[in-house]
Amino acid sequence: MPWETIDPFLFCVHHDDAYPKGNGAHGPDAALLAGRNIGSDFSRKDGWSMYHGQQVPGFPAHPHRGFETVTIVRQGRIDHADSLGAGARFGGGDVQWLTAGKGIVHAEMFPLLHTDRPNPLELFQIWLNLPSDSKMVEPHFTMFWSEDIPRHTFTDDAGRSTEVVVIAGALPAPVHAAGSSTRPPARPLTPPPDSWASRLHSDLAMWTLRLEPGAQWTLPAAVGEGTRRKLYFFAGNRLALAGEPLTVGHSVEVRAGADVVLTNGDAPAELLMLQGRPIGEPVAQYGPFVMNTEQELRQAFEDYRRTEFGGWPWPDPAPVHGNVGDRFARHADGRTERPASRD
Repeated sequence: MPWETIDPFLFCVHHDDAYPKGNGAHGPDAALLAGRNIGSDFSRKDGWSMYHGQQVPGFPAHPHRGFETVTIVRQGRIDHADSLGAGARFGGGDVQWLTAGKGIVHAEMFPLLHTDRPNPLELFQIWLNLPSDSKMVEPHFTMFWSEDIPRHTFTDDAGRSTEVVVIAGALPAPVHAAGSSTRPPARPLTPPPDSWASRLHSDLAMWTLRLEPGAQWTLPAAVGEGTRRKLYFFAGNRLALAGEPLTVGHSVEVRAGADVVLTNGDAPAELLMLQGRPIGEPVAQYGPFVMNTEQELRQAFEDYRRTEFGGWPWPDPAPVHGNVGDRFARHADGRTERPASRD
C-alpha cells in the first residue's frame, strides 16, 4: 500500500478493513483503541486501522489540488464532507469521483453504523492526474450509484462466468473467444466534465473483474493508440495471463493493444484494471497537491494557507451524517441525489 501506478494514474490503494461492532457513536469500543497510534494508525491490528481518525476511522479534513480522486466502495459506507458545503453517504458498490481542480478540502470518514454486528469496509481509492489546462478548474464531485454502473457477465464454453464492472471506459464489443457475451455492452456513465477521462482520446478505463474458479475470459484490446494498461490481482489464488502464471498480490502491465486470455485457477479471482493514454506532462507532487512545476506547488501551499480553499463549514473536522445507513449526495448548490432504495 499504495500500489504502483502508471500515467495518467498517480496512486491506487485497496482498503479492506474488518471493523468490529460500533459503539453507538460511529466508532469502535474505546478498549479496542489501546496500543494504536491514534491520529496515524495504519497498523491493521485485528484486521483494521483507524487511519487519521480519532474516534471514527477515516480521513478527517485535508486539502487537494490539481488531480481527481475516484473512490470505489465495494462494501460498507463512507461519509463525505467538503469545503464547498457538499456532503454524501455512499457505499455498497457506489463510486464517488471528485475533481479537486483549483482546490478543495474534504473529509472521508468510515462510520461504524451497526452496533449489533461487524462493519466491514472495502474500497479502492485512485488518484487520477489532471492535465495542465484543467488543474485550476472549479472543484466538482459526481456520484455513480451502484444501480447505474454497467455490469456485464460473460460465460465461457464450460459455463463458468466472469463479471466485469465498468466504472469508466466503454467495454469493447464482445470478443468471439473464450468468455463471450451475446448482449451488447451498456454505455458507461459520464465522468466529470474536466476529467482526463472526458477526453475521447484518453482511452481511460477502470474496471473490476471477477472470475469463477476455472473461468476463462479474453480481455479485449484497447482501442486507443499509445494506451497503457495495468492489472492488479488482489483476491484469489493464481491465474494465467496469456499462459503466463500470476499469483495473488501482484500487478502486471499488459500490452493494451492486444487481446489477453485470462484463465483462472481453483479459487474465485478478482482484479482491478486501470488503463489510459498517458498525459505525458511533468508531475510535481508534494502530499495532497499535484502540479506541473515546483513554483506551482509553492503557490498551492501559499493559496491554502491564505484561503483554506474556502474554509470548513462543518462543526468538526471529521463529520458523520447520522445513524441511518441511507445513501445520499447533497451538492454545494443544494441539489440532493438519492439512489433507488435497496436492501
